[in-house]
Amino acid sequence: EPAKVLERYGAEPGKTSYANNCLVARRLAERGVRFIQLYHWGWDSHGTPVDEGVNVGLVKRAKETDQPTAALLADLKQRGLLEDTLVIWGGEFGRTPYAQGGANREKYGRDHHGKAFSIWMAGGGIKPGMTFGSTDDFGFNTQENPVHIHDLQATILHCLGINHERLTYRFQGRQFRLTDVHGKVVKEIIA
Repeated sequence: EPAKVLERYGAEPGKTSYANNCLVARRLAERGVRFIQLYHWGWDSHGTPVDEGVNVGLVKRAKETDQPTAALLADLKQRGLLEDTLVIWGGEFGRTPYAQGGANREKYGRDHHGKAFSIWMAGGGIKPGMTFGSTDDFGFNTQENPVHIHDLQATILHCLGINHERLTYRFQGRQFRLTDVHGKVVKEIIA
């Protein structure tokens, strides 16, 4: 890659990094690879002696991912690939809205939280520039437009051109589908 592209992504050749992975993901998308997963470690900010906590760890992870992710999205859009590429950014659960660990300003964390969490999606048939859903003032419970995980899965499958109600497999005498017997496409976020 030219130096200006490496700089835009924040990538350093020969160094393992999320930025380099974003460049590889762009190249894979350009070559028609259908599913690409990028993973970045270190988000487990519980504030324990093992991790760095929210004040340090979360800030570092954001710096390591924001720039290359923005560069990847811009390149996909510039190449006409974003309209056919569904980008999903998220974790496996939310984080509590309150502190965990020691009661100090330097090192605290947030525990796992399944009641409310955020992801973002871009391209691949998703409406741009919108927010769907909200939490209460404390960030504890979903308040408006809750999306169940089965609904999220149904929506992702819809964007990939798969009808989640028709894609079934037989197991132990019963027809199963990827969203079990649940799930509805969240049409409000579909472009």
